[in-house]
Amino acid sequence: QVQLVESGGGLVQAGDSLRLSCAASGRTVSTYTMGWFRQAPGKEREFVVTINWSGSITYYADSVKGRFTISRDNAKNTVYLQMNSLKPEDTAVYYCAADKSGRPRVSLGYDYWGQGTQVTVSS
Repeated sequence: QVQLVESGGGLVQAGDSLRLSCAASGRTVSTYTMGWFRQAPGKEREFVVTINWSGSITYYADSVKGRFTISRDNAKNTVYLQMNSLKPEDTAVYYCAADKSGRPRVSLGYDYWGQGTQVTVSS
């Protein structure tokens, strides 16, 4: 079993940056695909970015491409999401997810999910 805990969310102004972290425990996720999703109030959970097990392949949603960067430190069992040039429309609860496949995945069918961290961007 894998437990995922997100941190780093908060209230920022448009144009600011935040760095989210997702710490995994229970077992190593070094061979897992990791992903970030988000869910705004009244909307469905949506894909943000995914990274394969080695970090060599990433896919980003068009809405965050060029502003967000995913990275992973397998030695620390942690995945990061650097978010720059934040916009009010980035406001959402951000969820970390892990998938056993090891391959990039944009769908919601991940094996493990965190509880989420709130990101609020004011205009």
